[in-house]
Amino acid sequence: MAELSFKDFATDQEVRWCPGCGDYSILKGVQRALADQGAKPENTVFVSGIGCASRLPYYINTYGFHTIHGRAPAFATGVKLANPELDVWVVTGDGDGLSIGGNHLLHALRRNIDLNILLFNNEIYGLTKGQYSPTSRIGTTSPSTPGGSVDHPVIPGLFAVGAGATFIARAVDIDQKGLPGLLNQASQHKGAAFIEILQNCIVYNKDVFDNVSNKKTAADHQIHVHHGEPLRYGKDGCKGIRLNTKTLRLEAVTVDECDPRKGVPVEDLLVHDETNAALAQMLLTMESPLPMAFGVIHRVAKATFETSFWNAKSKGRREKITHLLQQGTTLDRRK
Repeated sequence: MAELSFKDFATDQEVRWCPGCGDYSILKGVQRALADQGAKPENTVFVSGIGCASRLPYYINTYGFHTIHGRAPAFATGVKLANPELDVWVVTGDGDGLSIGGNHLLHALRRNIDLNILLFNNEIYGLTKGQYSPTSRIGTTSPSTPGGSVDHPVIPGLFAVGAGATFIARAVDIDQKGLPGLLNQASQHKGAAFIEILQNCIVYNKDVFDNVSNKKTAADHQIHVHHGEPLRYGKDGCKGIRLNTKTLRLEAVTVDECDPRKGVPVEDLLVHDETNAALAQMLLTMESPLPMAFGVIHRVAKATFETSFWNAKSKGRREKITHLLQQGTTLDRRK
């Protein structure tokens, strides 16, 4: 089979998002990831709910379902159970996935169904004209909250930790170098892989992630975590994160390699451990002056739901056959 490029995963449909929308970058990242992993279009399925992000299946040259509001995880569960050999992706947004679809998302994660769940987070309802969403920050002004939202926002990754997700990652839409690789790691994971992708809504919540995504400030506001490596960030890796043993809170420090007088030894920095759920919670809830964590934040191995489901059905059938044989019953193989 000839090697595929990202163009092989593009369709003939006109891509219809607002000019400058972060979804364009995510679409390209997904197409590159599929090409890089040598995905088979006939073996790949994208399932979406409702929202701007949910148009994605139209633009990916694979099988796809554009379903109903918040129910994409339920449809995807049915697809995966019917044919566990399929590579199933779920595309949702912060409103679709964490508001009306929060219950379905929770159970897909806790059951550890082998799905790749992409949650586009722009902290606003983009399709329905800019109402505040479950992830909107306190004070967000919108047509539904002209005086500013007073709701405490959901932290998507923390929601996933609470649901028992076995793979949790975070990315930003414009990271065309890192996003495809992160998506491939999610695809290779056996179980529910949850990836929050920060996405810029150019119309209703423009530049809400500017301090994180802007090239001038990104180095001091992003930390890319890697399993087994010290938590370092900033220009030339001169900043790091350590655990304050008195307060049991994370704190930002300067590394002594950059400032011998005020810095701390690299050995004092926390080392990232993907298997540590408590560390994942701390990384996911970091706020300024601490940076925002990106990359694979949590990853553990656990039996998948569809494997356990079919094993249980096979066991039940074997027990039924054994019982019938003991009774001397003639078996009908069609049953």
